[in-house]
Amino acid sequence: MQLHLSLILRVGRLYRGIIPPILVEAPKRAIKFTANESYKPFFTSSNGKLTQAGSIGAGVAAGCTEAFVVVPFELVKIRLQDPANAGKYTSTLDCLQKIVRGEGPLALMKGLESTLWRHALWNGGYFGCIHYVKNLLPKATTPSETTLYNFIAGGIAGTLGTILNTPPDVVKSRIQNQVVVAGVKPKYNWTIPSMIEIARTEGMGALYKGFTPKVLRLGPGGGILLVVFEYVTTFLRNYSQK
Repeated sequence: MQLHLSLILRVGRLYRGIIPPILVEAPKRAIKFTANESYKPFFTSSNGKLTQAGSIGAGVAAGCTEAFVVVPFELVKIRLQDPANAGKYTSTLDCLQKIVRGEGPLALMKGLESTLWRHALWNGGYFGCIHYVKNLLPKATTPSETTLYNFIAGGIAGTLGTILNTPPDVVKSRIQNQVVVAGVKPKYNWTIPSMIEIARTEGMGALYKGFTPKVLRLGPGGGILLVVFEYVTTFLRNYSQK
C-alpha cells in the first residue's frame, strides 16, 4: 500500500503545474492563428500576395499578441514546477494568491519582455517557414495529400520555431522564477543581457536546456496544429456557404 502511494506521489510530481497550461492552451492556439490571419492584410504586398517577409512579419505580430495572454499562466506554471518551491504552494489558486499578495498584481506580468521574444521568434519562424516549405512542396491533389503536406510543413516549422525561441524561453523561466526582494537587484531582468550572462557563465549549451523534450513536443505539435487549423477553417467555410 505504501509502495503504491509513493508511486502515485512520484507520478503526480510529473504533472505539477499542469492546470495553467490546460487553461490557456486552447485560447492561446486560437489567438495564434486568428491574430496571424488578422495581421496578414497589413503585410500583403501591393500586388495582393503575401511574401516570405510578410509571412514572418504577420507571425511576429501574432506572437506578440499571444504573449500578453499567456504571461500570467506561464508565471504560475513556472513557480509550481520549480523543485525549490515544493511545499510552498498547495494548488494553482494558492500559488496565484500568494504571488499577488506577496509581490503585487503587476507581478503576474513578470517576464513579459522575454515572453514577447519567445512568442515573436516562434511564431515568426513558424509561419514564415510554413510559407517557404509549402512553396517547395508539390500542389496537393487529394485531401490526404493536403493533410500530409500540412503536417510536413507544420512539423518543420515547429522545429525551427523551437530552435529560435528556446534561449529566450530559458531566460523567461529564470526571470519568472525570481521572487522580488526589496532592496535586492534581480539577477535577470532583460532578455538579451540575460542571454549574454548565461552564455558567459554557463556556456552556450545552457541556453538550450530542456530543448530535446520541447522540440519532441512542438515539432510534431506544429504539424498537428496546422492540420487541425486547415481542417477547421475549411469545415467552417463550407458550412457557412450552405
